[in-house]
Amino acid sequence: MTTSAPSSENLKRALQPMPADIGRLLKERHLERAYEMRPAYQRNDYLGWIARAKRADTRQKRIDQMLDELARGDAYMKMEYNGPRE
Repeated sequence: MTTSAPSSENLKRALQPMPADIGRLLKERHLERAYEMRPAYQRNDYLGWIARAKRADTRQKRIDQMLDELARGDAYMKMEYNGPRE
């Protein structure tokens, strides 16, 4: 499976591209499927939130939070998530 950026279907915000490092981390941690199972708006929100970080340490903290939430499968941006999972 190739991890891609969210599709533009029904998104109200600008479509965010998938950064190579994040795609690599999703693959390395076997979280590609968990990422793809999330709705397009959540995938887009995660990428936009990460892209807006001004400092490298803030960006890394946000990436770590996204990966942790995908691994656990029970949260989205620190909110409860009960949607589809692997």
